[in-house]
This record gives sequence, C-alpha cells and structure tokens, in this order.
Amino acid sequence: MSIDAPIGVFDSGVGGLSVLGEIRALLPNESLLYVADSGHVPYGEKSPEFIRERCRLLAGFLLEQGAKALVLACNTATAAGIAELRELYPQLPIVGMEPAVKPAAAATRSGVVGVLATTGTLKSAKFAALLDRFASDVRVITQPCPGLVERIEAGELETVQTRDMLRGWVQPLLAEGCDTLILGCTHYPFIKPLLRELLPDSVSLIDTGAAVARQLQRRLGERQLLAAGPAQAARFWSSAEPLRMQAVLPRLWGEPAPVRAL
Repeated sequence: MSIDAPIGVFDSGVGGLSVLGEIRALLPNESLLYVADSGHVPYGEKSPEFIRERCRLLAGFLLEQGAKALVLACNTATAAGIAELRELYPQLPIVGMEPAVKPAAAATRSGVVGVLATTGTLKSAKFAALLDRFASDVRVITQPCPGLVERIEAGELETVQTRDMLRGWVQPLLAEGCDTLILGCTHYPFIKPLLRELLPDSVSLIDTGAAVARQLQRRLGERQLLAAGPAQAARFWSSAEPLRMQAVLPRLWGEPAPVRAL
C-alpha cells in the first residue's frame, strides 16, 4: 500500500464533512475521498441489517478507489457495521465514531449530561455500553432529533424552522440542569453556531470529530502509512442527486468542488 494512497471517508450524508474537516486540519498531507450516502439518509431510521449492507457497499467502493484506510464518519453506521468491516478487512485501518460520553461525564459540573442524537444511535447496544461504562456517576438525558439531519442536508443551518426544532429539544434539557451537551451525530457540529445562541455560555458542547482525526493519525502511524504529501484535491460522491451536495459544499466544506454520482 502506497503511503500517498487516499483515505476513504463515508457517512449517511453530508454530516461526515465535519469529520473530514478535522482530518484535513490535522493531516494536511493526506488525500481524501468522501462518499455521502444521501440517497438513504438518515441511517438512524433504518434497520441494522440495511446499514450493514450499505457499509459493505460503500467500503468496497472506496477500496476500489484505492483507499488505504476507512473512516466511518457516522455514529449509527459505526454501531451497526464497523465490527463486520473489521472482520472483512483485518489488515485495513478502520476508524469509527461514538458519542462522546466519556469526556462529557468528565466535563459536567452539574452531573447532568444531555445527548442530541438520531434514534438509531440512541437505540444501539454500543451507546448503551458507553453509558454503562462511563456514565454511572452522572445522569444522562437523551433527546432524539427526528428531521434535523434532513435540515442540515438541505443547508438549513440557521432557518426559523431549524431554530424552533432545536429550541424545543434543548429547553427541557436545560430545565433538568444539563450543563454538558453531546452532539451525537456528525451532522450536528454544523449547527453549533445556532446552538450557541440558544444555550447559556456555561453549557459545554462536545463532539468527537477531532478525536477521530487523532485516532486515524495514530492508526496510520502504526502502519507507517502517514502520507508525505502533497495532498491531491478531495474527491466527492453522493448516492443522491450530486448537485444537491455540490450546492452545500461551499458552506460545509469551505470551498466548492465537483460531486460525482455514486
């Protein structure tokens, strides 16, 4: 495997671009491939069997493009599919996501932690195990956010409708004394500015994109696969209408780029 081979990243949609941005910032020499499975977003409402099938398909596609490592930039996909991918590709560095329960439990002062996430993540055995392992001394209040992923997919980061949805979800958490809020979906970092308007400054927002980038750096380093650079331009695919993703890329990725059909 060439050290300058690209890293393959996929998500149920454009949310994983928040993770891709963290990877670009930490590992600027790495070439990046990104697949948005927006034709099947959100994964949180799908069965584990369906999600595993999509994971196999997307991983296979990225490997056909020459990927030297895979990142599942989706909490739901990680919970459902990462174990099977690691069995299928035991020599491949594969990094996934998980809600930041451990750092949130360490950060809270009130002892109350809120979680915004998709239904699929909150129902997963992986999330239950995280709570058992790291949150025994704190109170965790979970809040599913149906429809929020679709808003972010459409680039509706600051609309009245998105604001009203978020207000309805966070106000009960604040009323219960929540001072730490986990963003349990990779789409949600894109609405941090809106959340900051709705939350007191004393409430901490926690996501795991930067931690995933650091884990990827470690895994590549262990295998002597860190790229020498320079990086090639990132390449993008979508399983939905490519022009939809292309329209939001300047805002979510910071620059325009062509998007190919998957």
